[in-house]
Amino acid sequence: MILLKNARVFDGKELNEESADVLLKGTTIEKIAPSINMEEGMQVIDLDGKILAPGFIDLHVHFRDPGFEWREDIESGSKAAAAGGYTTVVTMPNTDPAVDTPALVKYVFERGRQAGGARVLPGACVSKDRKGELLAELGLLREAGAVLFTEDGAPVRTSKLLRTALLYCKDIGAIIMEHPEEISLTEKCQVNEGRISSLSGLKGFPHSAEYIDIERGIALCRETKAPIHFTHVSTSLAFKAIAEAKNEGLPVTCDVTPHHLSLDENNVIVSRYHSVYKVNPPLRSREDVKAAWAAVADGTIDAIVTDHAPWHENEKDLPFEEAPFGIASLECSVAVVLDTWLKMGKPVSLSRVLELFTSGPAAILPEEWRGLGHIAEGAVADLTVIDLDESKVVDVSTWKSKARMTPWNGEILTGWPVMTFIEGRLFDGGGSYGEN
Repeated sequence: MILLKNARVFDGKELNEESADVLLKGTTIEKIAPSINMEEGMQVIDLDGKILAPGFIDLHVHFRDPGFEWREDIESGSKAAAAGGYTTVVTMPNTDPAVDTPALVKYVFERGRQAGGARVLPGACVSKDRKGELLAELGLLREAGAVLFTEDGAPVRTSKLLRTALLYCKDIGAIIMEHPEEISLTEKCQVNEGRISSLSGLKGFPHSAEYIDIERGIALCRETKAPIHFTHVSTSLAFKAIAEAKNEGLPVTCDVTPHHLSLDENNVIVSRYHSVYKVNPPLRSREDVKAAWAAVADGTIDAIVTDHAPWHENEKDLPFEEAPFGIASLECSVAVVLDTWLKMGKPVSLSRVLELFTSGPAAILPEEWRGLGHIAEGAVADLTVIDLDESKVVDVSTWKSKARMTPWNGEILTGWPVMTFIEGRLFDGGGSYGEN
């Protein structure tokens, strides 16, 4: 048994500032009380006022496995997630082969079980081979363990296919995660359309490309009454559309990334167009960053996701126009958000920020996984310990991820996850979850 003493417990909704003790027995939370007596054989950890939260959940990671294991694999990604404070992650299916069969869903899940880090839940394709032509066998994929369906890296190609997929998912208890982009407007785009595209001469992603696809999804959601989730939303126009849909009572959810909460197009300019800042959707204007935080505050945003997109250094460290899109951040993403929140003067409550890493994403998962985002007696002992006073330098050379490039390398950030418990086991870089 493990006894965690003197914790400030965030249960998934509220942060209790009064000190509490939490007893872990096996893979579950045995007891929560103001004080629990120590007994022989207990491992005792004094948290000394640090925050004890439900294990953080990331709904959107790219582990590149199968097919691109030199960039990342399920083991390295799972351990990177745990090192970054995450206990559960959902992998995107744009691999080679794409995750569009029950066998591949089971491959991802089983590899995750053996990885020794965060729990790995598979996302699967909407269409066969992600070609946007034939609907994948969603029911069989769901039975095999898929927790959501997405074509991430691209939107669902046709409205007909998206509508059909929404209707299927409504019946099987899963959700469509839509990558919001009208691709006819974004061919050869490199940066945000606006100041940076004018200064650089690079073709810009218009805000309308994100907005149009989101409005398509909302219209189909309205018609089918099926839930839809929009990932890595980045523009004020899109946040407004999603807020209006929610006010209408539609089952629409969305997420935002740490980089869209902390960086903007000026970072690209100041860096002299370093490829580490190249991402899709692109880093937007400062006004869009402010709109993202406003959407956090008013409840429009349901989750924070990393969209962790690792590349080998030889692939990513190229001239801006030649480099691939993607930012790797699993091992510093929580600190990026907390550091930004602190530097902005705490524009929203800490509970609201923590909710977006815990109960928010848990509510988007299928029913069988929704208990992960809460702390309660009898719940799974997935826990993340946060020290808001911890300051340290981001150092990619120490990462468990294979990625060695991130915008924050060398920066001092404040507010870090310092312990991660996965099914009652304190992550130490090795072993499989569930072992005590």
